[in-house]
Amino acid sequence: MKFQKDNSFFTGRLKSVGFALKGAYKLITTEHSVMVQFSLAVLLVIAGFCFHISKEEWMIQTLAFGLVLGIESLNTAVEKIADFIHPEFHDRIGFIKDIAAGAVMFAATAALVVGLLIYVPKFL
Repeated sequence: MKFQKDNSFFTGRLKSVGFALKGAYKLITTEHSVMVQFSLAVLLVIAGFCFHISKEEWMIQTLAFGLVLGIESLNTAVEKIADFIHPEFHDRIGFIKDIAAGAVMFAATAALVVGLLIYVPKFL
């Protein structure tokens, strides 16, 4: 398959959106960690409506789960590339994959804190 650059601004952007949607669909339907995090994001949206969270809380919550899903997506890409380049176990590849997973942990921890700050007071 030969790559052809689309020089038209509008159709080029349309194709880019199509590729992005295709990638998001693949992530949500094939990667278990993304499935879990996407499901949690959906639950948080439902909880937001149920608890009538403020506009500011909506913004922070949306940024938090967007950050987690975005970094998890990059982590998945790093893992797929690493596995493609070196399918067998290798210390350096393992180190790279661990660092990418650590980035997800930082984002997920921050999102957990945001969720607790928003929803714990609603229960108290």
